[in-house]
Amino acid sequence: MELTGERLIAAPIATVWAGLNDPEVLKACINGCESLERTGDDAFAALVAVRVGPVSAKFKGNLRMSDVKPPESYTIAFDGQGGVAGFGKGSADVRLAPEGEGTRLSYQARAQVGGKMAQVGSRLIDAAAAKIAEDFFAAFEAKVAPPPAELPAVAPGAAGAPAARGSRALWWIAGALVLIAAIWLLTR
Repeated sequence: MELTGERLIAAPIATVWAGLNDPEVLKACINGCESLERTGDDAFAALVAVRVGPVSAKFKGNLRMSDVKPPESYTIAFDGQGGVAGFGKGSADVRLAPEGEGTRLSYQARAQVGGKMAQVGSRLIDAAAAKIAEDFFAAFEAKVAPPPAELPAVAPGAAGAPAARGSRALWWIAGALVLIAAIWLLTR
């Protein structure tokens, strides 16, 4: 099975790359992520609680990044076990490209799954996968996109200026996308 997509993130490419490579940022953005720890230069261990319809489980997984080309692309491989709920393994190619003042993030993931999660209806799984991805991207963008600048004090009756967006740095977005792709693949 395959999952592809892209998202325009309102942050510079360096900030997005940094966010995708920061385990704390990723952990905060992935619903149900209980731990995400670096186990090597390009390797991580994760524990993620997932619920799809009547099936819920904690998946223990390993992520390994390869073909890393900062800040443009990488490939991430995933394998995970969820006990009786099932297992999954797969990989995802992640690419970043500057677009205006933001960054276009695109991904293509492939996976194999088995167990109870593989038996859940495809509509339910598709809806859960879409929600997991949307929740992740909303949380990730909130972490890496600069907050609106504070408006200067305006005298009564004066027109206010629109809020401007600044920039701030973070580290680690690739790992998060891989985890999301892995979760989606595990629940597919």
